[in-house]
Amino acid sequence: MKRRTLFIGAIAAVIGIVGWWCLHVQEQAAEGLVLYGNVDVREAELGFRVGGRIADILVKEGDHVSPGQLLARLDSEPFEEGLALKRAALGQARANLARLEAGFRPQEIRQAEALVAEREAILENARVDFERQAALVKNDNVSRAAYDAARARLRTAKAQLGTAEARLDLARAGFRKEDIAAGRAALQAAEAARDIAETALADTELRAPRPGTILARVREPGTVVAPGATVLTLTIDDPVWVRAFVPEPQLGLIHPGMAAEISSDSHPETVYHGHVGFISPTAEFTPKTVETPELRTALVYRLRIIVDNPDQGLRQGMPVTVRFPQAPAATAGAR
Repeated sequence: MKRRTLFIGAIAAVIGIVGWWCLHVQEQAAEGLVLYGNVDVREAELGFRVGGRIADILVKEGDHVSPGQLLARLDSEPFEEGLALKRAALGQARANLARLEAGFRPQEIRQAEALVAEREAILENARVDFERQAALVKNDNVSRAAYDAARARLRTAKAQLGTAEARLDLARAGFRKEDIAAGRAALQAAEAARDIAETALADTELRAPRPGTILARVREPGTVVAPGATVLTLTIDDPVWVRAFVPEPQLGLIHPGMAAEISSDSHPETVYHGHVGFISPTAEFTPKTVETPELRTALVYRLRIIVDNPDQGLRQGMPVTVRFPQAPAATAGAR
């Protein structure tokens, strides 16, 4: 009798366990595939593109900033002086190019014409004197030396007239095309130098690239920093994602773009909506070579779930629970 009672009790216990297991499986199936992961938030190391002395930092740790907000500035006086110098050089280059393109002034041309007329008169006087000396030397009325001097003066007058005429031609023709091209190139170089100086001056102001929260204030006013040195660390509001791992047998249950629900232990009543943005093509935390079906179950794949409606409730590294309603846990062994 006791054996019969024990047998019936054992059967009842087995039936109860099987019923509980079936109910548990049904609850899992209704809940969907569940994974566990951690929140990942992008961070940006902010610094100046130019070096200098920090004049002011306008934010502190924990401040929320908007895109374009001024965060810090360098001492701009050296950059303003450099810009003034480049602008002066640009003005000089413009004036030089305008002079080359305009050519010689009318007054300079008239001056060259007057010089030609003067040299023509000198040449005519030298010619008359030479002819006189040539006639006299035939009768030995003047010395050979006087004749030679008159001839030299005639040659000099001809050469001086040629020089004056050449100057007049240059004045009328203006400057060479090569000189004008060189002037234009010098102007472009001066404009580029001015633009570089303006950019350097603008880079003395550090502005927020995206909305976020100041995580760390690395430098303080008065510090001389090199270009690119980190001054502030910014955590970016969006995008926010969850890093999780899916076992290899359940890999076929999810796909990029699949909807997900995220909740945290601190606020379990708040449900965030997201979607799968990335699934790693390679397995992690497994042997390099998998030879048995038992080892295949140890394979996990990293995936990224992008949160569609993030807020300040999700913090860097926070553990969260990710549910996939479209992937029933009852089919978790499906391939």
